[in-house]
Amino acid sequence: MADILSNPKARRDYHVLETFEAGIVLHGTEVKALRAGKGQLSDAFARVENGEVFLYNAHIDEYSHGNLYNHEPKAPRKLLLQKSEIRKLFEFSAVKGNALVPLAFYWKNNKVKVALAVGRGKAQFDKREDLKTREAERELKRATLRGSKST
Repeated sequence: MADILSNPKARRDYHVLETFEAGIVLHGTEVKALRAGKGQLSDAFARVENGEVFLYNAHIDEYSHGNLYNHEPKAPRKLLLQKSEIRKLFEFSAVKGNALVPLAFYWKNNKVKVALAVGRGKAQFDKREDLKTREAERELKRATLRGSKST
């Protein structure tokens, strides 16, 4: 399950509470652009509207070999989920501070899927704390590697 596109800001800016797998409605040129790896999810978010889930600000570049009927890069795209999952997402998104954020686009059985996460925004000190722990883990790995090479 290799990612086509990933959202680097999602795990940095949000505590991921739960993830969902969703299908996405795409046109032919959008799929071809994704096959070429042309797109960006950094500012994307999802919203539940009238019992349906839509993805906004997911930028999929226009297909380079497309014609006059090429797709619009930042058009809202419908996500395909079960009704029970949509109800869960609606309940999660109704809580203040929660957001629906796409983590990645990926292939599954030749279909494009979206890893959609329910996230709670991180405060600035949480981001700094995560950075410190990551740096400490890196230092620990470096130290163990140096120790194993010297013997």
